[in-house]
Amino acid sequence: MQIYKDTSNPDTQEFKKLLNSEFSKNKNVEEGKVIECTVKKITDNYCYLSADGLKQEPVLDTRELSAHGLLDKIKENSKIEVLLERLEHPKTGEIIVSYEKAVKLAGWKKIVELHKQEEPVNGKILRRCKGGAEVSLIDLGLVAFLPGSMVDEAPMKNFDHLIGQPQKFAIVKLDMQRGNVVVSRKHIISSFKTADKKKLIESFKEGDVVTGTCKQLTSFGAFFRLDNGLDVLCHTSELSYSRVSHPDEVVSEGEKKQLKIIGVDLEKLQLSTSIRGLLPDPFDGIDKYEEGKIYKCKIIKCTEFGFFATLEENLVCLCHQSEFSHTKKNIPSKKLFSVGQEIDLAIKEIQKDQRRISLSYKDTIPNPFETFKKKYKVGDILDTKIVSKNEYSLFVKVEDINDLDIFVHANNLVWTGNSEEELTKYKVGDSLKVKLLECNLEEQKIRGGVREAHGSDPILFFEDKNINDIITCKVISAERKLGLKVQPIGCELDFIIKKSAISSNPADARPERWTGGETLDVAIAEKDLKKRKIVLSIKLLESLEKAEALEKYGAESGSGRSLPFSGLADKILNKSKEEDNKE
Repeated sequence: MQIYKDTSNPDTQEFKKLLNSEFSKNKNVEEGKVIECTVKKITDNYCYLSADGLKQEPVLDTRELSAHGLLDKIKENSKIEVLLERLEHPKTGEIIVSYEKAVKLAGWKKIVELHKQEEPVNGKILRRCKGGAEVSLIDLGLVAFLPGSMVDEAPMKNFDHLIGQPQKFAIVKLDMQRGNVVVSRKHIISSFKTADKKKLIESFKEGDVVTGTCKQLTSFGAFFRLDNGLDVLCHTSELSYSRVSHPDEVVSEGEKKQLKIIGVDLEKLQLSTSIRGLLPDPFDGIDKYEEGKIYKCKIIKCTEFGFFATLEENLVCLCHQSEFSHTKKNIPSKKLFSVGQEIDLAIKEIQKDQRRISLSYKDTIPNPFETFKKKYKVGDILDTKIVSKNEYSLFVKVEDINDLDIFVHANNLVWTGNSEEELTKYKVGDSLKVKLLECNLEEQKIRGGVREAHGSDPILFFEDKNINDIITCKVISAERKLGLKVQPIGCELDFIIKKSAISSNPADARPERWTGGETLDVAIAEKDLKKRKIVLSIKLLESLEKAEALEKYGAESGSGRSLPFSGLADKILNKSKEEDNKE
């Protein structure tokens, strides 16, 4: 510690100078920067380096140098640039450097500049990968991705012959955060061919007929190569006048075809071609066909929504599934028809401007609704058989018209009782008589009833009766909460008299006053025969009898005292006083 006691000591000054110089060197040494090092020693596994400002010698793995072809070129005292990753490893305390990352960092700086200046890079395809290929950028020490669509101007299924060949690529995308580079060989080829291609395309005009060889089929069309080497596309819609699902139905790879030029685009440098443009247009003779007439057609394709058929060669028409049957809906076409089948079809509609023809199969067969309406009328009793049922109805058929179902709702099974319980008694195949209640041809609705076939509606008992009429009923049962269950004398229907309709006096509105089997008079409170609604009331009867007694006995003072109605005498007395005052 003697050196620190006297700052004027020459040794102290020398130490201070050396310390400051060492600190100034360390300022230029930072993690993440590329530094220049000197090779001190090379062994079989490691290369030892030295650099100003580092506290110890960094070590490189010789395999890293060998991978870049540098191991045989460097010697002791040679200069080499490396990336300083860590000044001190947290566990070992070693300095971590990398030659490969230094090369990549330098390569990224160069490729960014090349991308800004839109200059190509040298590289070679290393291997195929998913969606394209990997490309080694020779001068930059980077690996880029070449999409399959950017290998050539025309799609190429096999480009193995290009692997390993040095060539130029255009930089189309950079992502420094992810370290991704996307290059294109197509851009380089296109740039050289653009001028020549434009001259070739300018030599064509719409309507020209050329010969092309099919080189590739896709889902949207076929690519042809012309005799002058120009590639053109014929879209699926231009392959034939008939419906084409895939181009292989019309053309195969390697086949030569005559093509008609239907479009010239000098901006995109593209030619649009057509095969069907050289074929006779089937719609030119469409006037010989008439709507509503029946023609023999051949089915060429069945789909989920219908089928396609030809009236003649290349004249394709659609028969929608709604035109299959008069009675059934959404029937799968494959269930009724098959490809290659020849059947009679009626032309539903011809849309010449839109080049569409609609066909109908059901228009060629009798309409069962019309047949049914001619043979039967509302009110007829029919012998039927149950063909199906659900939770609320039955479907029945008559023997002579099998394609038509008659709808029978559960409410039309019985006049009295629980309709849902009655429905459970029926099963498919049962025979039963049904009365025809409705036959609507426009809405294609036929409705029947079982109960109507076995007698008239008991509700007609009230047909000649009016509101406030008095009828005699028999008490069936009495329930404290529900009320009285009664049946009018001479009627098969049961009715409920609610507790609130038993009496105007709450003390007398007790259903338990009756035990069952008694007879009593009630008044009709409501009547609606269409809705089959009848409301009976004892309380209304009391009110009517009070009003009648008041009208009949109101002239004599004190009359009504002996009547069995609560408060009736007082009302009569009040009415007599009012009459005296008027006199």
